[in-house]
Amino acid sequence: MQALRFFIDTHDQQHGTFPAGLSAADFEGFYAQYEAACYAEGVIPLRTHLSYADGRAFCLNMAPDAEAVRRAHERVGLPFDSICEVSTATPTDTFFRRPARA
Repeated sequence: MQALRFFIDTHDQQHGTFPAGLSAADFEGFYAQYEAACYAEGVIPLRTHLSYADGRAFCLNMAPDAEAVRRAHERVGLPFDSICEVSTATPTDTFFRRPARA
């Protein structure tokens, strides 16, 4: 099995990559389709942060590569503005890896 990495992709209504007037009910229906597309491409959708008022979304997925995330979006006709590989930087990830001080 190929190792999965984290990716964040962005959507913005001003760029035509976030549907205008999207409601929570609309998103719920759409997300079920997106989730199925993700699993078909070997992508695991982890979290979506969105603002209905601002028309913006940030999607966090695990995938073998950015191309798999792009294909999942393509399956549901959802373009994105950008995608980048990210790593976690929580206090646990960042601070507890430091070598012990003498």
